[in-house]
Amino acid sequence: MRILLIEDEPKVASFIKKGLEEQTYEVDQAYDGTFGVKLALQNDYDLVILDVILPNMNGLDVCREIRKQNRSVCILMLTALGSTDDKIDGLDAGADDYLTKPFEFKELLARIRALSRRGTESLPGEKLRIADLEMDVVKKTVHRAERPVNLTAREFSLLYYLLRNQGRVVSRVDITEQVWETSFDTGSNVIDVYINFLRKKIDKGHPTKLIHTLVGMGYVLKE
Repeated sequence: MRILLIEDEPKVASFIKKGLEEQTYEVDQAYDGTFGVKLALQNDYDLVILDVILPNMNGLDVCREIRKQNRSVCILMLTALGSTDDKIDGLDAGADDYLTKPFEFKELLARIRALSRRGTESLPGEKLRIADLEMDVVKKTVHRAERPVNLTAREFSLLYYLLRNQGRVVSRVDITEQVWETSFDTGSNVIDVYINFLRKKIDKGHPTKLIHTLVGMGYVLKE
């Protein structure tokens, strides 16, 4: 797995790089946002680990620039900015996950493993459908009414989980455990944010809504 680490604090960057390389990951480094974007667009990375507060270009803008040209690379924001609004800003910019400093290194590794799997352990050639929505798990494509839907890696994983459980109510706890493979603070609304992302991309403009909320229970994908 090839990782790009964009982090301006030398000690933190060195610590993360050394730890990842000990886990046999290949790691490139950038110490400012502008160079980080350049590396991300010039090379083929599986994951970008990105700080928010960076010289020359902040992490949110870096994330947006990468997303303009690469929808599939996983982006993990790793920053000291840990409020709910900060997390929402990061997710809105296109990040797939958000981990706050200080952090346990083993949690970072768990997040990386989860992102690398993207929740798509499935049979070769598997296609999932409901109504006029279709997901090709192998090609990593989604279409609604035969029109392509561009999803981030995390959005794809969430939709995959909903499709595999279509017709069944899944709780926010189910989603955090099965899609994120971790847990969030009880006050966090990260799951709601991602459900809203999917609604905008999957249901907006279509007469038949597929993603439904059951207040106090969770979410269900159904016609």
